[in-house]
Amino acid sequence: MRLALGVTYNGQPYEGWQSQASGLTVQDKLESALSKFSTQKISTLCAGRTDSGVHGLMQVVHFDTELQRDLASWVRGTNRYLPPDIAIQWAREVPVEFHSRASATARRYAYILLESAVRPSVEAGQVGWSFRPLDGAAMREAAVHLVGEHDFTSFRASACQARSPIKTLTRLDIHSRGLYWRFEFEANAFLHHMIRNIMGSLIAIGQGAHPPAWIKEVLAARDRDSASPTFSPDGLYFLGPVYDPKWGLPEAAPAYDWVP
Repeated sequence: MRLALGVTYNGQPYEGWQSQASGLTVQDKLESALSKFSTQKISTLCAGRTDSGVHGLMQVVHFDTELQRDLASWVRGTNRYLPPDIAIQWAREVPVEFHSRASATARRYAYILLESAVRPSVEAGQVGWSFRPLDGAAMREAAVHLVGEHDFTSFRASACQARSPIKTLTRLDIHSRGLYWRFEFEANAFLHHMIRNIMGSLIAIGQGAHPPAWIKEVLAARDRDSASPTFSPDGLYFLGPVYDPKWGLPEAAPAYDWVP
């Protein structure tokens, strides 16, 4: 049978999602725990790879197995072998046609930012930081220019392996609660470092270094050097993929309620 799992994790201690020789990735830890629980080697495919330091609130993976266990056992049994900062939230049996990456119609991220003259402490590694005041109206005005189908070369990392820089950003919402800002992104797909590069430019606009219309010029330039430096990964959260309801998968995990 084919199983899908919803996984949450604190990405700060790990070298990203994708398996590496060091074994210090979220995928390595997950597959090790699954293999210990099932007493057989299990390899997973995920909805979207995350970089070092990036957190996951609902990463979705799938794998095939002949082992017959209750769905709740897959959750509790595997979590027994996972470190405290990684946890499977749910397990579902899915048709063999389901693919965690290919079946996703969109992907969602949130960036959480602290605006404060003093650096984060309790939430260190969990939020980005701006020590200068931010102009929300200016950032929202700039964000409008990014929504839609565009060539996002100016916000693409040099190591990006995507076939095309053209992506469709369907939503970029910016809200604040006290001193915390939440930037929420939804797109059909994202380029490597695309959100962190956009964040760098939005923060520059919010701090008054550039007018809102500047981001339109950056987008049109199709040149990475025209945009601001890549922003910290600390406050970036993968909210998870969007699937057709026919697959019967949860839309969110409990960790959603923790993020401002």
